[in-house]
Amino acid sequence: MPHLTRTRPRTPGTELRPGVGVPGYAHPLLAPTEWGELARPGTPLHWVVLNVADGPGARPDPHCLEAAGRLRNAGIRVLGHLDIRYGTRNFQEQVSEAHRFVDWYQVDGFLLDRCPSDHGGLPEVRRTVATLRVIRDDAHIVLGHGIHPHPGYAQLADQLVTFSGPWSDYRWSQVAEWTADHPPERFCHFVHGVPRPHLAEALGIARWQGAATIWFTDRTDEGGRTDPWEAMPGYWDEIVSLVGTGVSE
Repeated sequence: MPHLTRTRPRTPGTELRPGVGVPGYAHPLLAPTEWGELARPGTPLHWVVLNVADGPGARPDPHCLEAAGRLRNAGIRVLGHLDIRYGTRNFQEQVSEAHRFVDWYQVDGFLLDRCPSDHGGLPEVRRTVATLRVIRDDAHIVLGHGIHPHPGYAQLADQLVTFSGPWSDYRWSQVAEWTADHPPERFCHFVHGVPRPHLAEALGIARWQGAATIWFTDRTDEGGRTDPWEAMPGYWDEIVSLVGTGVSE
């Protein structure tokens, strides 16, 4: 993919006020502190993903309903988690899960996890996104590619996750040139295994690459055995402070 090979620097003086996008904590019963912290006034949250049981679950969950309601009452977007399995997921299953998320939890939009990134996946993702916008008026749609996708995906959604992975890759990553044609609020970066001493550096990379929504954590995936997003970073207060005041070059 030749559009990944060069970095187009953005103007260093550009004022970016990044915010946090939470990819999805563990169930509120397993992570009550994490969910409670999200509703703290002044936390610079853009949105929080709700993943009940690899989706909305088979029936309404009162604990998830309470957690989602607390955030929505605080003016924070809650997004339903839809795994589209790189385009192999049955369309009707996706639609059914989206309806349940809206009916049971009144979500404000959706994160389409494991989203295709190639040109061939565009038509089906376009169909899915169009349907989701019918199911939920003013839905906020985030496409979870995890890499820089074909530029056409930028026309379909509100935001694209253009990096999801470890700090060891992120610190040497490059931004796709075509992203310079879009404002920073269109892009998200999720990075795990970020050591505390490198947190400001990581935020600086996000700013330089033009990603306004971030999630950085010192948790790791332990070689793919655990979900690094399920728990709160050990330096949560530091993230809130740094992101809330902006990141200087």
